Amino acid sequence: MHDELIARAQAWLAEDPDAETREELAKLIDAGDHAELAARFGGTLQFGTAGLRGELGAGPMRMNRSVVIRAAAGLAAYLKARGQGDGLVVVGYDARHKSADFARDTAAVMTGAGLRAAVLPRPLPTPVLAFAIRHLGAVAGVEVTASHNPPRDNGYKVYLGDGSQIVPPADAGIAAEIDAVTTLTAVPRPDSGWEILDEGVLNAYLARTDAVLSAGSPRTARTVYTAMHGVGRDVLLAAFARAGFPAPELVAEQADPDPDFPTVAFPNPEEPGAMDLAFAKARETEPDLVIANDPDADRCAVAVKDGSDWRMLRGDEVGALLATHLVRRGVTGTFAESIVSSSLLGRIAEKAGLPYEETLTGFKWIARVDGLRYGYEEALGYCVDPEGVRDKDGITAALLITELASVLKAEGRTLLDLLDDIAVEHGLHATDQLSVRVEDLSVIADAMRRLREEPPTRLAGLPVTRAEDLTRGTDTLPPTDGLRYTLDGARVIVRPSGTEPKLKCYLEVVVPVATPTDLPTARIRAKDLLAALKQDLSTAAGI
Repeated sequence: MHDELIARAQAWLAEDPDAETREELAKLIDAGDHAELAARFGGTLQFGTAGLRGELGAGPMRMNRSVVIRAAAGLAAYLKARGQGDGLVVVGYDARHKSADFARDTAAVMTGAGLRAAVLPRPLPTPVLAFAIRHLGAVAGVEVTASHNPPRDNGYKVYLGDGSQIVPPADAGIAAEIDAVTTLTAVPRPDSGWEILDEGVLNAYLARTDAVLSAGSPRTARTVYTAMHGVGRDVLLAAFARAGFPAPELVAEQADPDPDFPTVAFPNPEEPGAMDLAFAKARETEPDLVIANDPDADRCAVAVKDGSDWRMLRGDEVGALLATHLVRRGVTGTFAESIVSSSLLGRIAEKAGLPYEETLTGFKWIARVDGLRYGYEEALGYCVDPEGVRDKDGITAALLITELASVLKAEGRTLLDLLDDIAVEHGLHATDQLSVRVEDLSVIADAMRRLREEPPTRLAGLPVTRAEDLTRGTDTLPPTDGLRYTLDGARVIVRPSGTEPKLKCYLEVVVPVATPTDLPTARIRAKDLLAALKQDLSTAAGI
């Protein structure tokens, strides 16, 4: 067994084009570190609907140049098999470790396979890549990013020519072509032949950002902004300057791209502590709102002053605010969200007489909704310009929420005042999440099995009126690994995360509100219900 492991590691080492991972692997082989070698050679990093994502390092279970070259070769073969062998593939990348190398390798493989390749001029937000695909008429796009994962991770996100991320069966088709790559020596990688794009694509993207705002709208709201050590700063500042907003106050410690993310444990605005520096800056400068992007700037977090201090709004709260703003502007088209997001969007759309659709989790599904005008997901993702970017976009979302804050400011009101109005009009929709990060993935499988075998009949004292196993699909949704419980005045969805070792439980309660004076009582009721839901669900799932 050990001999076979060493033999596989040596065969990989012989082909590895990266001096850094070659040295790392050679040390493991020399040390006879069978446990570590088994962790790296016990399988291959699976290519799925999120593309690839994993820890950097040597071996087929890690993200490295060998894995990326194989992935690029598989994508090229997939495109050629569909008659797109002379098409253009656009490649973007973030500022993480190895991202520029992975982007260059991808361009080389595409060029070697006879396709045309173009690489964005420098590390830029993911939405710029999503925009560039359609803008340049490409047949596919690749973004090298691990979004808001820990510093040691990187990833590989694939889009097809419609500008949205791949969905089944394309993922399985590409994965099969990747598996068919036997040896890296069979993959031609010329040293040149691809194009490095100029600023034209970014300028075209920035020109489109203006379109998300209303002509002549107030542009007075003052912001504090953090790029979370990612690539959002320069593009967001340029977009805000074009729009005529006051220049955002930057959180200096997090403004420059830094692949080590030194000030945060996890570079995700939703993680505890990630917004602390932004809040400190806000206490110092007293802006109207705080805006944060995640490291690849496809997500947007918003924080407001609530009483004497600052708090981050939930993704569902921002989702409802943006929807209400668009409705008031008289937009037409379909509003869409994923099943794990608040049911409030459906109520807003219904009252406005707009079509509404619910999709599986992920923007790869939301972006495909026919006639989409606005889509959002509770994990801080908002698509406010689907004609320009068929994906979540943290830059245009930041512009739109700042426009809304400016409109309210002109009326002497705030985002919190509008949230109160929405609660009175549609009922208080309060959401929370029970998220369990695990070292051992079997914990997640055990919890899902337990809930399937013994589904809860009551949670938080409320009867479960319907229990759905989403692996069977529904009338409107394809099958997915998830469970949905409908209760009298509440809803619970449980699913394994698609990108991290986490079990995620999405909780929502709806409390009727007759008048504004009933809001404080409704909030206490909602808070108590959510706490009880969390407790009872934990017990039921054995977590």
